[in-house]
Amino acid sequence: MTKSLSGFFGSVLEAALTPHPVDRYLELVDPRITWTDLRAEVVAVDRRSPRSVTMTLRPTRQWTGFEAGQFVQLSTVIKGVRHSRCYSPASSAHTPGTIELTLTSHEDGFVSKHLRENIRTGQVLGLQPATGTFTLPAERPDSLLFISGGSGITPVLSMLRTLVDENHRGDVTFVHYTRSAEDHPYASELADIAAARPDWTITTHFTRPTTESDTGGHFRPDHLAGLDLAASQVFLCGPPALHESVSDHLAGLGAESNLHTEQFVLVTPADVDDDAPAQGRLSFAASGTEAQNNGDSILEQAENAGLTPEFGCRMGICFSCSAVKKSGLTKNILTGETDTESDKHIQLCISKPVGDCVIDI
Repeated sequence: MTKSLSGFFGSVLEAALTPHPVDRYLELVDPRITWTDLRAEVVAVDRRSPRSVTMTLRPTRQWTGFEAGQFVQLSTVIKGVRHSRCYSPASSAHTPGTIELTLTSHEDGFVSKHLRENIRTGQVLGLQPATGTFTLPAERPDSLLFISGGSGITPVLSMLRTLVDENHRGDVTFVHYTRSAEDHPYASELADIAAARPDWTITTHFTRPTTESDTGGHFRPDHLAGLDLAASQVFLCGPPALHESVSDHLAGLGAESNLHTEQFVLVTPADVDDDAPAQGRLSFAASGTEAQNNGDSILEQAENAGLTPEFGCRMGICFSCSAVKKSGLTKNILTGETDTESDKHIQLCISKPVGDCVIDI
């Protein structure tokens, strides 16, 4: 059946079964059978560290793949309520038929904690197509430096694995920072890559070493000693302190234009004084636009910055204007609730930033 005919019959079925989409009926038979919805079956689960869970997912036929470094929106039902979060695949972009996600459970990570404790093979999760601009250029650079911290390893590890599959012949350096060997879910994978590619440099630093053999320390410029940073494209994903340290070092060398970043932030909730002047900067990651936070809704501030995000009711009813909050603290204008979780879909029309905030539009 051609794509156009499939779409035609799908529209007829949707109309006939209104008010519920076809997939609402199909999921009663088997949640892996879908007409339009993209879903994924969990085919393998591995708890490699006390705080993480690694899942291998087999997406349904609607999956079109991803570029190394992008992220996907994953959804699951917890106590009858569907929750969605965004995670970066750690697998190579050339892995056929499956994707690998590793989630680190943080204290305030409601969904990540649930999945860490409860996910099992055979479960079916909601999935959205991959998106994001933190990707390798189509023409691979001759010299590449990857730096990651904690759970920020996943998008850059995906890049590294993709280059392995492509038999990339350029210079590659990979530097990862993690608490300890026990807290490192990808230690064996990095060791295997280092053994297979002795021409590449792969190093791990432990920031909270638990044994004398663990090399300790946060980022220092000498960790990059011997590298020509002016000639290297640098891909960085990690917590703010790592981001700031690396950015400052590259700026001091005049190489800040070579830096590509994906940043995550864990923000401590705080009482928000609505009478206090708005502070911070609102960054729109996908468009590379920034604006000084003026206290209006994110939708209004995006429009004032010249962007045109999709919207409908502008009252929080239709969910047309949702986008991924990459980092920061936001407040729901209707309920007054604050939210600190990163990589989460929010409604732009009823959310306002509190301090610095990054939205993926």
